[in-house]
Amino acid sequence: MPRMHDMAHLALDGHALRLLLTVLETGSVTAAARRLELTQSAVSHALDRLRVILGDPLFVKSGRGIAPTERARLLADQAAALLEGLRGMASQAAFEPATARLTLTVAANDLQRDLLLPGFFARVRAEMPGFGLRVIPSNLPGPELLRDERCALLVTPFPPAGTDILQRRLLGDHYACWYDPAARPAPRTRADYLAAEHLVVVHADNAPLNFDKQLRASGVERRVGIAVPSFAAVPAFLRGSTMLASLPSLLRGGPMRGFASVALPLGEEWGELPMFMAWHQRHQHDPAHQWLRGMLAAEAASLGRIAGEPQGA
Repeated sequence: MPRMHDMAHLALDGHALRLLLTVLETGSVTAAARRLELTQSAVSHALDRLRVILGDPLFVKSGRGIAPTERARLLADQAAALLEGLRGMASQAAFEPATARLTLTVAANDLQRDLLLPGFFARVRAEMPGFGLRVIPSNLPGPELLRDERCALLVTPFPPAGTDILQRRLLGDHYACWYDPAARPAPRTRADYLAAEHLVVVHADNAPLNFDKQLRASGVERRVGIAVPSFAAVPAFLRGSTMLASLPSLLRGGPMRGFASVALPLGEEWGELPMFMAWHQRHQHDPAHQWLRGMLAAEAASLGRIAGEPQGA
C-alpha cells in the first residue's frame, strides 16, 4: 500500500498550480484572491495545503508583503508547464468552427477597434455561427489585461512586455494629412501645414498621441483649434472646416471616407504606426485561440493590401 507522502502529488491539480503562479505573479495573497475571485482566507488555506504537499514555506513575510522562497521560484516554470499541459489535454478534441460556440473578449482602442474588428467579426461569423465578440477599451495596455483574463486578445500599437506575453505584428501604417477638399486646397508645403489650424486627437487622460509628442519634441509647433477624444469624432468637426488633421492613412476606408489626404509636408518621414496582437501564453496552444489569431491576421493582411502596405511579419 502506498505511503501517504508518496500520494501527496495527487493532491496537486490545476487550481493549486494556478493559485501558486498567481501569488508568485502578484506578490500578494490579497491581490491573488482578487484576481482569482476567491476570498483571502480561501487563498491562505490553499497555500497552507500546498506548503504541506511541497514541504516548503513557499512564501515568507518581507516588509509589508511576502516574498517567494527559492523553491517557489524554481517551481514556477514547472507549474506553468504542467498547467499548460492540462489545458492541452482539455482541448485535444478537434476544434470545429462550424459547431463551436464561444465568445472572445478583445481589448482595443477606437482606432484598432474600428479598423480591424468589424471585418474580423464578419470573417469569423461566416465560418463560426456560434461566435460572439466582446470589445473593451485597452487604454494604455499593461500585461495585467491579459494576465488577469480581462481579455483573451489585445490589439495595440504598443504591446505590453512580459515573458508570459506573446505578440505578433499585424501590419504597419503611417500618418497622413487629412482635409476637406470642399473647404480648402491641399497643403503643399511645410509653411502651408504650419500656417493652418489643426484638429488633434487627445486621449481620455489628456495625453496627446505619440505622433503629436514626436512633433513637439522635434520643435514642430502647430496651432490647435480643436481637440477630440477619439478618431471617430474627427469627421464631424473637420467637415466644412479649413483645418487639417494628421491621422493614420488607413482611416480612408473608415471614418475618413469622403475626405482627402496627402503626405505630411514636413520634409521627412513621420508617424510610423505599427499594429500588434498580443495574448497570454496560456492560450498559445489552444486550437480555438490559434484559429482566431489566424483569422485576425488574415483580416489585417487584407486591410494592409487595400492600403498598399506589406503584410506584417
